[in-house]
Amino acid sequence: MAELYVFFLTHINFLWVAVGAYFCGCFNGAVIVSKYILRDDIRTHGSGNAGLTNFYRTFGGFLTLVVILCDVLKAIIAVYIGIRFGLFDARLMADFPLTPEEIAYNINLFKYWAGLWCLLGHMFPCMFHFKGGKGILSGGTIAIMLDWRIALVVWGGFIVLAVVTRYVSLGSCWAGASFPFATWFVYQDTLLLLLSILIGGLILYMHRGNIHRLLTGTENKFSLHHKKG
Repeated sequence: MAELYVFFLTHINFLWVAVGAYFCGCFNGAVIVSKYILRDDIRTHGSGNAGLTNFYRTFGGFLTLVVILCDVLKAIIAVYIGIRFGLFDARLMADFPLTPEEIAYNINLFKYWAGLWCLLGHMFPCMFHFKGGKGILSGGTIAIMLDWRIALVVWGGFIVLAVVTRYVSLGSCWAGASFPFATWFVYQDTLLLLLSILIGGLILYMHRGNIHRLLTGTENKFSLHHKKG
């Protein structure tokens, strides 16, 4: 009976984390700032994407920092929700003593789960007609909160490729593609690998148009000067 009780509560915990992380992700900084502060929806400009790059190219200015802060904070809060529920879930298993390694794994599992749903909220926000951003800034924040080694691989490759080629999308594709490999290198766990494939796959899927333009040589390079008017 105790095992059934713990099994039930564990699944309820995963559900609560999914709901909380998803709605954190829905608070899209680019949409909120452009639509409710600038009164000019970012999704009607440029690439139509509600992301940081398109916002900067279109509006530029100090409000870009607000977008960054919003997308970073929501990812931090979402993963923190996962951490707290991971700890709570571990305490539920007090009758089934866990080793420190097992407790750490349980927390990591909830962190990955929260990260996945945060990105789903960012990319497909229910409050903005399921049209959001591509998840790079929030995804990069999630990587930092997961493990510094994963963040080093993801961010290191992103920065090098973006700076050298000036294709932000190329660095973004590296981030999505390298995330599962970095996860396997660090944890070598099948379930965490599966979640990382879903996260990385979502990022690549959202960049499918960029990938096509990169292959055809029509992708726009990043410039520090935003487009005016």
